[in-house]
Amino acid sequence: MDLDDNEPDLPPFINVVPLIDVMFALLTFFIMSTLFLTRSEGLPVNLPKAATAQQQQIPTKITITVNEKGEISLNRNPIAVNELAPQVRTLVGSKPDALVIINADQKVLHGEIVAIMDQVRQVKGAKLAIATQK
Repeated sequence: MDLDDNEPDLPPFINVVPLIDVMFALLTFFIMSTLFLTRSEGLPVNLPKAATAQQQQIPTKITITVNEKGEISLNRNPIAVNELAPQVRTLVGSKPDALVIINADQKVLHGEIVAIMDQVRQVKGAKLAIATQK
């Protein structure tokens, strides 16, 4: 007589709890990684808030960023105020739909923004916008 004949046959069993744990870990990873995939066009600044802010959908965007220290960047490259007009003119070229976005910190003085806007207005065909938070 064989000892195996006395024991009942157990059906095959697959434990799915570790599989569920792995799936939740993967789901969490993909959710967290997609949150960090936002495209930033300018440098990080604290934008002022505006209730009437609207999203602009323009294919050619040029971003001028002014941080709270008053440092100016054109498409993430540091630049002086008096060099803005020729650089923006070069970037705009012959594109009539180019939008120049001023991305300024809320602590920047009004006079600095006006000087930047004056430089951008010297470029023919450049449209001007100011970035805000809703």
